[in-house]
Amino acid sequence: MVATPIGNLDDITRRAVAVLGAVDAVAAEDTRRTGQLLTHLGLRRPLVSLHEHNEDQRTVALVGRLQAGESLALVSDAGTPLVSDPGYRLVRACREAGVAVLAVPGASSITAALSVAGLPTDRFLYEGFLPARPAARRRRLAELAGVTCTLVLLESSHRVAASLADLAAVFGGGREAALARELTKAFETVRLDRLDRLAEWVAADPDQQRGEHVILVAGAEAAAAAPPALATEAVLAVLSEEGIGARQAARIASRLTGEPKNALYRRIIGTGN
Repeated sequence: MVATPIGNLDDITRRAVAVLGAVDAVAAEDTRRTGQLLTHLGLRRPLVSLHEHNEDQRTVALVGRLQAGESLALVSDAGTPLVSDPGYRLVRACREAGVAVLAVPGASSITAALSVAGLPTDRFLYEGFLPARPAARRRRLAELAGVTCTLVLLESSHRVAASLADLAAVFGGGREAALARELTKAFETVRLDRLDRLAEWVAADPDQQRGEHVILVAGAEAAAAAPPALATEAVLAVLSEEGIGARQAARIASRLTGEPKNALYRRIIGTGN
């Protein structure tokens, strides 16, 4: 498992270069992108594609090649393989077949962002990408609102503004957070601020919506037994959007927020505060 640069090509390790130059083949998420990296390194190796759409089909053949004595390096488009990237099925199959799997560590956007964000790093929860659909995204955020350690999210350029707005709405705009954009690249930007201010900043500046993003959010106060009231409103809004009836919505919201089911039911039907 060979980690590759997340932007700056000088971040490749000497060991990674040696391994990529010595293996019989390189399995890559995008062979064109990996081919460019190998060319930059002055290497020429056979490439085989391994991505989310063909991993099941390719795994059996690749394990067979490894059992026959070949060596194989797995790389993703950038960073450490398997972290929000393909490769889990191949590694699992190798383990089950008794094939040795070695880590060649290196760049990772997650640890890079944690190291510069200015938020606590003693404990963190890596959530990866949030759901693309707004209702599902808000529902997942409502489930995460009470997490007490630093939360690490990945987000694409075309959804970062919406995700930050949802984070501010569900977690509360005053929650501290950091946005790390285009790490190690020419336009690297890292900003630590309140969620509402980050959301406003990104929404107002299209340049901040470009590239790859890591969003880091400070954990909820440990003393808070339940998510804030604003999170409850977000949960109720999502359940309403999904067309869920009042009684079922009250039951679901109660499980997610810890608030009394009867009080939530009265709020939904408009007979209580």
